[in-house]
Amino acid sequence: MRRTAPEGHGPVRFGPPLPEDGLPVLPELSAVLAAAASRGGHEPVGGGALREAACGYWDRRGLRCEPDRVASAPGAPALLLALTAALGGDVLVPRPCAAWWAPYARLLGRPAFHVPTPPESGGVPDPYALLETVRRVRAEGGDPRLLVLSLADDPTATVAPPELLHETVEAAQGEGLHLVSDETWRDTLHDPRETVLLSPAEMVPDRVTVVTDLAGALLPAGWPAAVARFPAGEDGAGLHARVLDVLTALDARVAAPVAAAAGYALGEPEAVTARVAAAVRLHALLAAAAHSAVVTAGALARPPRSGRHLYVDLAPLSPALTAHGIGDAQELEDFLTARLGMPAPGGHRFGDDLEAPRVRLSTGALVAGSDAERAECLTSPTPLELPHVHHALIQLKSVFDDLRDDAERWEPPR
Repeated sequence: MRRTAPEGHGPVRFGPPLPEDGLPVLPELSAVLAAAASRGGHEPVGGGALREAACGYWDRRGLRCEPDRVASAPGAPALLLALTAALGGDVLVPRPCAAWWAPYARLLGRPAFHVPTPPESGGVPDPYALLETVRRVRAEGGDPRLLVLSLADDPTATVAPPELLHETVEAAQGEGLHLVSDETWRDTLHDPRETVLLSPAEMVPDRVTVVTDLAGALLPAGWPAAVARFPAGEDGAGLHARVLDVLTALDARVAAPVAAAAGYALGEPEAVTARVAAAVRLHALLAAAAHSAVVTAGALARPPRSGRHLYVDLAPLSPALTAHGIGDAQELEDFLTARLGMPAPGGHRFGDDLEAPRVRLSTGALVAGSDAERAECLTSPTPLELPHVHHALIQLKSVFDDLRDDAERWEPPR
């Protein structure tokens, strides 16, 4: 993660990657990939057999689709780039949002307008702020056409409540916006029984394209594969065709061995579902422990409900940050990355203000160790007590406790 200018911090052009799980590759997935390793080709542009597997995946989640309304690509960024190019116009995204969303609009010369999210969750814009932003952009001569949102969110790790989603989708529909629902993290809910996740594609079937990067729950991050589900109807057919044109121009094809592994994972055999469940359980425990550590130290963070990360606001510790010469999110990123020994990308990478002292912490870094140690995290009844995990959590707690102590020491007298 490097900044674009050594002085002044400049606009951030390269964001951090998706939070990895830090775990060994599932042996059954490795076996499928190895069996297909002699295939030197690739899937056709937009996908071949992989589309059938994607349809089965979505059917099991109540989102019926046909293979001719599915496209695959080597990662969700290629799909979002193609969608943005195919739809035209300006792009609306929440503040904060996934680090890879806005750069693709900029790459195409399209403005990306950030819309505030409500206090309780990220990923989905506040409906009234959305309407005001659309009105302002149009008054200034803009042409907003696309809203990108996420239910289970990166970077905030929250899950938007259905009532908020409904109001936002209704507002977007009233303004004629097409929605791209990034559902990369939908299979990583920490407590599925207590968390309601509703896709906007269930609300507005003809105005929503669903994008899922398999690195969220099903594949290692280094095996790039993602799928998109397009709306039914003529508009959806036209959009699908235009996206395939862009993917063809990009030569965005999934390598045959990766496609074989992706198709196997999307089929959700027992080995895959068991690994997903074990990994989600592990990262839910890690996220809860990390959240407790940062909140106890006086920082702010919404309780993580999904994914492998949490989003931390260190504004209450500003006296300590000032004492350490930290004046913005980039300097905070540099400081915490060095102190924690793990990536701590600043909030400016996710569309937040550079001046806001916010960072995203990833729980995958807390399970670093040998393959055997990382695998043990999945089977141990008490993974947080394993020596290498315990040490990592103690290090995290110590760094934030030190900042709390520094803040109390340097806080001006009242």
